[in-house]
Amino acid sequence: MQREIGSHSKTRLWIGRILTALPVLFLLVDGSMKLFKPPVVVEATIKLGYPESTIVAIGVTLLACTFLYLVPRTSILGAVLLTGYLGGAVATQVRVSAGVFNILFPVFLASLLWAGVWLRDGRLE
Repeated sequence: MQREIGSHSKTRLWIGRILTALPVLFLLVDGSMKLFKPPVVVEATIKLGYPESTIVAIGVTLLACTFLYLVPRTSILGAVLLTGYLGGAVATQVRVSAGVFNILFPVFLASLLWAGVWLRDGRLE
């Protein structure tokens, strides 16, 4: 259910699309990197306490959730799943005593995801 015509609705829809694009680009790159496992990703994952054998599964999960978020009909489900994924990222960063930026960045991404879907999806009004 997308908004009908009207300048307010069109503006809101475009702001929602922009707010959606920012975190989605990051998540698509992150998920893709996990599929190809360059050394920097392997090192970072091991540093965070996860075995190398989990990297591809984490990447597939992230990409699947992101694609669900991008499809209008499943965007709310995708937002819920990505919120859970990013909550796990927060927990991981807290567990390894990471800096404030590393802990809050997933919260910021989740906030952008929800703002984007709220602005572009009429079901959330």
